[in-house]
Amino acid sequence: MGKKKQPTNRSRTPLSKEFLEYISKDWVEGQQSQAERHEVADFAAKRRNTLAAQFKGSILVIEAGAMKTRSNDTEYRYRPDTAFSHLTGWGSAAVPESILVIDASKKTPKSYLYLRPTAGKNSDEFFANPAIGEFWVGKRPTLEEVSTTLGIETRDLKNYDKDSKKWGKKVTLKNAKLLEALSNMRFVKDQYEINQMRLAVSATIAGFGDVARALPIASRKARGERVVETAFFARARQEGYDLGYETIAASGANACTLHWTRNDGDVISGDLILVDAGVEMDSLYTADITRTIPVNGKFTAAQKKVYDIVLEAADAAFAVAKPGVKFKAVHDAAMAVIAQRTAELGLLPLSAEESLKPENQHHRRFMVHGTSHHLGMDVHDCAQARREMYQEGILQEGMVFTIEPGLYFHKDDLRVPEELRGIGIRIEDDVLVIKDGVENLSAALPRTTAAIEEWFQNELLGQGG
Repeated sequence: MGKKKQPTNRSRTPLSKEFLEYISKDWVEGQQSQAERHEVADFAAKRRNTLAAQFKGSILVIEAGAMKTRSNDTEYRYRPDTAFSHLTGWGSAAVPESILVIDASKKTPKSYLYLRPTAGKNSDEFFANPAIGEFWVGKRPTLEEVSTTLGIETRDLKNYDKDSKKWGKKVTLKNAKLLEALSNMRFVKDQYEINQMRLAVSATIAGFGDVARALPIASRKARGERVVETAFFARARQEGYDLGYETIAASGANACTLHWTRNDGDVISGDLILVDAGVEMDSLYTADITRTIPVNGKFTAAQKKVYDIVLEAADAAFAVAKPGVKFKAVHDAAMAVIAQRTAELGLLPLSAEESLKPENQHHRRFMVHGTSHHLGMDVHDCAQARREMYQEGILQEGMVFTIEPGLYFHKDDLRVPEELRGIGIRIEDDVLVIKDGVENLSAALPRTTAAIEEWFQNELLGQGG
């Protein structure tokens, strides 16, 4: 399954019988495995049992997915499917094309994990296959090692097609009901997941320190936004597996483009830079934090005016977020502030109260996105859940989501006073629902203008955390 043929126009690999016999001999064999059961194994087993209970009588087939080609024979860095990783606990180390099977057809569900183990050294795969050969991409774990670490019975992938012919009704990731169930399961995080989220947030906060220290260099370079982007990326690769999503490093008016990932603009002293970034851990849990930082370390009066409105909206959202409250109430609280303050600035053709009516929403001209989204393995987690479970859902302890209001005054928006045009500000924190409210997981990264200015100077002086 999925084996790539060697590109013949590049191949210089000897494939004679004599060479195969020569290369297969004189290797150290029988090295003792160092595999140990991972902490996540018991949590993942509970997730599989929870899912199996919803699909009694079925065989659930959850594929990790194959490598994805970037160009010709060059692949993107591998990331397994989220559902596969959530149900197995196998993150960045997962072997491509592995398949999890949950047999819920009997009274007691049983799970099997199919994967391709490293080929023996007497096979041409060992040295001649650039897609999966050990010489090319390193050794894959054995079936026994994976079974030990994840606590799942393992089988060779070459047997999957034959085995699957014996099964009855199979439910795959093309099934809408299964996708919905998988999203619903991830709303409330277990303790392992919460711990991983804390690690992701901590690494991301460190990455923002790297960003601050990179700003003086970025302001002297062409396409300085990419200096900022790569400073954060270095942290993501050092402490995690990758970025949770493409970093937004939007300086000046670029901050008004919500998904600015081109990052080819200059970073100019006197402007703000909006940085939206997250580190993805090896477990594949990611943070998602935004801070808007003055390039020279000091907010202007106009920038501070806009920033303080966004902070007020964020604080209003924090104040209502607690168990028992509808998820959408968090957004409504932030938008009430945005409507009121934009009306006071003379930006609306009607009152704040009128603007907040569903048929109007004029204030959304300046903040078209939502205030919150669930967060976990996917930066926009639980996305396949129904609206009544998501926007209309009730906050519960263990949920993790963002609070991220913003204001975006485009440089060509004639409704905005000239001194405010080109200012885009977002403040985004990651929160955990606890018994009496929410815990701001990213609170160690300053949120007020005064605290940001102090933090910036401390980072430049090497006094940051």
